[in-house]
Amino acid sequence: MKSLLYQCLGCMILLSALSAKAAEVRPKAASLSVHPEKVVLIGKRSRQQLLVSRIKNDQTVDRTRDVRFQSDQTNVIQVSTAGVIQPLSNGSATVTIFDGDQQIKVPVEVKEFDKQTLIDFERDVHPLFSRFHCNGGSCHGKQRGQGGFQLSMFAFDPEFDFNALTKESRGRRAFPLAPEQSLVLQKGAGKIPHGGGKRLLAGTPYFELMQQWITEGATRSVADAPKLVKISAQPTERIMQPKTKQQMVVTAYYSDGSTRDVTDLAEYMSSDSVYVSVNEEGLVTAGSLMGEASIMARYMGNFASLSVTVPSKNSVPDSYYTKLPRLNFIDGLVWDKLKKYGLKPSEPVNDATFLRRVALDTIGRTPTAEEARAFLQDPSPKKRERLIDYYLEQPEFGDHWANKWADMLRPNPYRVGIKTVLNFDAWIRESFHQNKPLDQFTRELLTARGGTWHNGAVTLFRDRREPKELTTAVSQIFLGIRLSCAQCHHHPSEIWGQDDFYSFAAYFAKVGRKGRGISTPISGSEEIVFTANSGSVKHPLTNAVLEPRPLFGEVPKIKPDQDPREVLADWITSPQNHFFAEVSANRIWADLMGRGIVEPIDDFRESNPPSNAPLVKALGQYFRDQKFDQKKYIKAILSSYVYSLSSLPNETNVGDGRNYSRYYRQRLRAEVLLDSISELIGVPDSFVAMPANSTAKQLWTHRVSSVFLDSFGRPDPNQDPPCERTTETTVVQVLHMMNSRELYSRIQSSTGNCAKWAKSKMTPDQIMEELYLTAYSRYPTLEEKRLGRSLFEKEGANRQQVIEDLMWALLNTPEYLFKN
Repeated sequence: MKSLLYQCLGCMILLSALSAKAAEVRPKAASLSVHPEKVVLIGKRSRQQLLVSRIKNDQTVDRTRDVRFQSDQTNVIQVSTAGVIQPLSNGSATVTIFDGDQQIKVPVEVKEFDKQTLIDFERDVHPLFSRFHCNGGSCHGKQRGQGGFQLSMFAFDPEFDFNALTKESRGRRAFPLAPEQSLVLQKGAGKIPHGGGKRLLAGTPYFELMQQWITEGATRSVADAPKLVKISAQPTERIMQPKTKQQMVVTAYYSDGSTRDVTDLAEYMSSDSVYVSVNEEGLVTAGSLMGEASIMARYMGNFASLSVTVPSKNSVPDSYYTKLPRLNFIDGLVWDKLKKYGLKPSEPVNDATFLRRVALDTIGRTPTAEEARAFLQDPSPKKRERLIDYYLEQPEFGDHWANKWADMLRPNPYRVGIKTVLNFDAWIRESFHQNKPLDQFTRELLTARGGTWHNGAVTLFRDRREPKELTTAVSQIFLGIRLSCAQCHHHPSEIWGQDDFYSFAAYFAKVGRKGRGISTPISGSEEIVFTANSGSVKHPLTNAVLEPRPLFGEVPKIKPDQDPREVLADWITSPQNHFFAEVSANRIWADLMGRGIVEPIDDFRESNPPSNAPLVKALGQYFRDQKFDQKKYIKAILSSYVYSLSSLPNETNVGDGRNYSRYYRQRLRAEVLLDSISELIGVPDSFVAMPANSTAKQLWTHRVSSVFLDSFGRPDPNQDPPCERTTETTVVQVLHMMNSRELYSRIQSSTGNCAKWAKSKMTPDQIMEELYLTAYSRYPTLEEKRLGRSLFEKEGANRQQVIEDLMWALLNTPEYLFKN
C-alpha cells in the first residue's frame, strides 16, 4: 500500500515538475497596458490622451492607433479612434480597449462639468500661441513682430503678450464688447487677410476657448490660479522598428498638485528627423534608417523628452560581442552600443595606417621615412604602445594642440593689437608645451589680471569687453551650453532664460580695464585688466540688479573682497560639474575619432542627445580622474581597440556614421596638410612675420597670408572666436593641389627632396620606397614599384622629372589628403 502511495506521489511530483518546465519554455502572452490607468476629467474643457502599449518579443510597442476603444456610458464621455477621451456630462464610465483577443479597462470619472470656471490667460490662452506657432522667430515672435503685432519669443513673457493682445492696437485684437470681431479671431480663422494663413479655425475647441476668454472680459489671470511647475512625457524611452509609430502623452503638473493632459498643446521637435519624426499631435514615426533621436516636447518653457532607437535589421549573436577585444574601458562601451544595433566593427588597420594616424593626431604631421621604417621593422608586440608614448613627448605636440585652442580663443590682431595677440598665442602654446592640466588652464584664463603685454591670458577680457559677450563665449567653450538665445528670450529648446543668462553674466561685472581701449589706431596700446570695486548687471526687462549665480547647483558664496571670476572658475572646473569634463572630453574625442559623441561638439542639451551617453560620461569621468592631464586622456583613446579600426565598412556598418563601428575619415586640417607637404617636398614654406623654417601650425594669427591655408578651411580672420573650420572638400582645393605654381616651384627646388634623390645613387626602387614611406608611411606594393620603375626606364626619361611627377601624383591622392 505504501509502495503504491509513493508511486502516486512520485508521479504527481514528476507531473508538477514537467508542468513547471513547460511553463518556462511556453512563450509569454503579449501583455496589454494603458497609460494612465485611471482618468479623472475636471471641467468641460478637459481631455485625456490614452497611450496603449503591448509587449511583443520582449519589446514594448505602441498600439494606440491599432486598438478599438469602447465607452459604456456614451452620454458621459466620448473617446476617439486615436484614444482621446473628452467629457460630455458628470458621471462615471469605463473605456474598454480591445486588441485582438486581449482587452483592458480604464475607469473614467467626470467632475464639475457644469461648473462655470473663468478662463485663465496664462494657463488656458497663452499656450495656444505656441501651439499654432504664432510666437516663433519667423512670425510674431521675431524682433519687432510681424504686421505690427509682436509676441515674446516662445511665450517666455506672459505679461508682454497679454498687453500686446489686449492693450495695443486700440484693443482691437481682443475686443470684449464684440468678441467675434476681435482681430485675433478674425485673422486666426482666415476671415480677413492674414499672412500666416488659417491657424485658429472656427468651430474648433481652441477657437471657442479664445472667444470665450474674450467674452469673459479678456482678463489677465484668475485669482489663486495654480502655477505650472513641470511637465513629463510618456514614454521616456522606446526601441522602434522601422516605419512604426509611437504616441506621446504630455502631462503638466501644477502648484496645487493638479495635473492636466497637454498633449494637444505641446510643441514637438526631433533632434534628427532623418531617423525619427514627430507631428503636431505628438505621434512619433520611425524612419527606415538605423539611428537614434530625441523627441522634445515643449510646453510653456518646460521640456520633456522621449529617446528613440531605431535598430538595424542585422542579426548578430551576442557571443560575437563577448569575443571582441577590450583593451580599455572605451572598447566595452562602444561594443555595447554596436550590440544594440547589430553592427559589427570593421577590421583593425595595419601598422602603416596606425602609424600615420597616430602621428597626424598627436603632432600634426606625417611620420618621416626614418620613423616609418623603424616602426614597420620593429617586431615587438608592444610597439604601438611605445609609438603612442614617443609621439606624445615630441615638441610638435604642443604647437599642434595649441593651434586647436587658438581657433577657440585667439582674436583678430587688427581689433586688439598685434603684440597682445602675440602674447596670447605664446601663453596658449606654452600651456600645451607644459601639458598644463585643462582645469588649471581654464582657471588661469578666466581669472586673468594684469597687462596685455605681460600676461597673455588677459587678452580674453580685452577682446570680450561686455559681460554678455564673455557669457556666450565661456558657456559655449567650457560648458558646451549655448546661451546666446537666452540673451534676448527663453532658449527655444532648453531650460535657460534671461534670468540665467544675466545672472551668469554678473560674474564678469567687476572686470575693470585701464588703458586706451580698442579702436583704430590705438588698438596697439597696452591695457590693464583688474578687479574693480564695483560693477553690476541688470535684467534687460525688469532693470533689476542680478547677483552672480551659476546655471545650476548651489550658489557659491562670494567674499566681499573676492573676484567673482574666481568663484565662477572654481564652479566650472569643480568635480561636481560634469559639463566641463564631458565637453572637454568630447572635443578631444571628436578630433581623434572624426566625430563627436555630441555633435556639434559644444552643444550639450537634452534635445541634442549624445550618440553614446555612457561613453561620454565615462570619458568625462576618466579625464577628471586623470586630473585633466590631456596627454594621459589622449593616450587612453589612442590605446583603445576602437581607435585602431579601419575606415573601410563591412556589410553591417556601411550606413553607420555615429556609433564608431569604423573609423571616420577626415580631410587633413589646413596647417597639418601644409606641414606634411613640406615634409614630403623637403622644402619648408615661408610666412610673413615668422622666423625661417617656421611651420604652419606655429602661426600666431590667421592674418598671416597663405592662399593654401585659406583654400583648405583656415578660419576667416575677421570671425570672432570660437571659429568654425570647414572640413568639406571643394573644387578650389582640387585645383590648388593640381595647378598651384607655388607648390610646383617648391617641388622643383634645387634644395628639395626631388633634386636630392635625383642626384643621389639611389636606385628607382629605393627612391620609390623613400617616397611612399614619407607620403603614406608604407612601402610601395609590387605593382606600384613596377609602374614607377617603368617611368624611370622609359626612353629619354629625365630622372628628376620622373621623381617630381611621382611626388605630384602622390600629393593628389585621397590616401595622402585624408587621415584614414
